[in-house]
Amino acid sequence: MSKPLIPAQRRERIQEYLAIHQIARTVDLCNLLDASEATVRRDLEWLEQKGILERTHGGAILNQRVIFEQEYQQRAQHHPEEKKRIGELAASLIEEGDIVFINSGTTATQVLQHIRSDLRVSVFTNNVSAVIELGEPGFHYYLIGGEFQPRSNSIAGRFAIENLKQVYANKAIIGVDGISVKHGCTVPTNPEAEVVRQMIERTKGPVIIVADHSKWGVVSNFQIASIDEIDTLVTDDRFDRSALDDLASHSVKCLIAELQPLPV
Repeated sequence: MSKPLIPAQRRERIQEYLAIHQIARTVDLCNLLDASEATVRRDLEWLEQKGILERTHGGAILNQRVIFEQEYQQRAQHHPEEKKRIGELAASLIEEGDIVFINSGTTATQVLQHIRSDLRVSVFTNNVSAVIELGEPGFHYYLIGGEFQPRSNSIAGRFAIENLKQVYANKAIIGVDGISVKHGCTVPTNPEAEVVRQMIERTKGPVIIVADHSKWGVVSNFQIASIDEIDTLVTDDRFDRSALDDLASHSVKCLIAELQPLPV
């Protein structure tokens, strides 16, 4: 019979497991450590206090940090199929007569590219990339004025904020760099955060977050909304199932974009 692990050993193994898997269920950690559920929960609580992980419904997720903003083209190469499907599904939520705020980012760009051209809607965005690629989409869209942000191909700053104060939208569709129950929705730069917070404040309807599975458990520098401030998450079918339960417990509706099966 093996000797029980001391707390330091258990916590080290939990961290090793999360470094590989990013997400852990309590039951799996119990089996890994040959420890009771109560013991594992105490270890997870200790590690959460140290900022290493975030406890979730039935387990934990590794706290992953995004400190620096990647250039737009670099981000576009990450999970492109997931972002496309998410964009299609989120765009289907836009209805005739809507006024919609959409921010910058590669997933938000996919939303803009999949809005039906025959809809009479108005879209206000700080997403320069999408506006360049759209051409003449059929619906009305407005690029808010402000200071150009070259790394993200977006608009931000005081002029952008002041222009947004002239508009009320009935939907906001927002791309983020990180999402978790504890830390909410986050982005890496303050200029983008200020624009998005203003969009959310001026939205008299649902706030819809678009984020692929890799954004779960990621924490960036600036919070743009707590979990309780968002209404819907549109994500892909690789998003952690226990995470969906956590979000549902906070009254967040989760819509799953199914990926096409790989060819045989």
